Amino acid sequence: MHTRRYKTILSPNNTMNLYRGCTHDCIYCDSRSSCYQMAHRFEDIEIKEAAITILDQQLKKRRQPCMIVTGAMSDPYVHAEQRLRQTRQALEVIKKNGFGVALLTKSTRVLEDLDLLIEINQQTKAVVQMTLTTYDEALCKKLERQVATTYHCFLALKRFQAAGIPTVVWLSPILPFINDSEENLLGVLDYCRQAGVKGIICFGFGVTMREENRAYFYQQLDRDFPGMKEKYQQAFGDRYVCDSPNQQKLMAIFCAFCQTYQILYRPEEVFAYIHRFEDQQLTLF
Repeated sequence: MHTRRYKTILSPNNTMNLYRGCTHDCIYCDSRSSCYQMAHRFEDIEIKEAAITILDQQLKKRRQPCMIVTGAMSDPYVHAEQRLRQTRQALEVIKKNGFGVALLTKSTRVLEDLDLLIEINQQTKAVVQMTLTTYDEALCKKLERQVATTYHCFLALKRFQAAGIPTVVWLSPILPFINDSEENLLGVLDYCRQAGVKGIICFGFGVTMREENRAYFYQQLDRDFPGMKEKYQQAFGDRYVCDSPNQQKLMAIFCAFCQTYQILYRPEEVFAYIHRFEDQQLTLF
């Protein structure tokens, strides 16, 4: 781990990342891509110096409360969070200033902040987003090696359901020739149904690959899926978007399922829900 000084924490569109890099070791992670210009080893977590103080100052300058969104580039619950508690401190500042929050994570460590998330949701709005890709637990451990498996994330989603906190699932990426089966999709979707998720974000069934991201992915395929790298190279070459050959069938199943169980599934509708700020205290009056 190392620290670096930043002038701002919040972006102009109210997103933030308290860390840079990740230790979850998902073999497909797009954040490894060289286009993000990370000047350090991906697993060497960068901690943003004085992040909580800067966040508090920036929130105080916002004219109106809104949703603060985190987790797009770096998971807010990397292993370092267990000791540093940066995310928890940020949630305390968000609550104090009357803002809402939408977290995206693959880690069940988010449950350690359940108390604060409940308080924020009672005051304004808290949305917990979790990524679920792989129903088979053994396969999941090969793809997402240092983070909670899909089943344990499902149990976490059930805890949030019981606490009245809305949840959203990210169904991506789905890896061609690896977990792009109907059985895998239906297993994950059934978890979503049981957990009462508000929405599911799915841009299609496949994976994206760029420089560095592709190199790491192929190294891991050679390690755990012999011969799979060559299959990818033959099917996709250097393409950025690598769609599953089962894309059309899987998308039809996905859309029909969400319609049946009244789960938001069009990306623009799910994002609109996530970003819509709601002041529960004003609603009471």
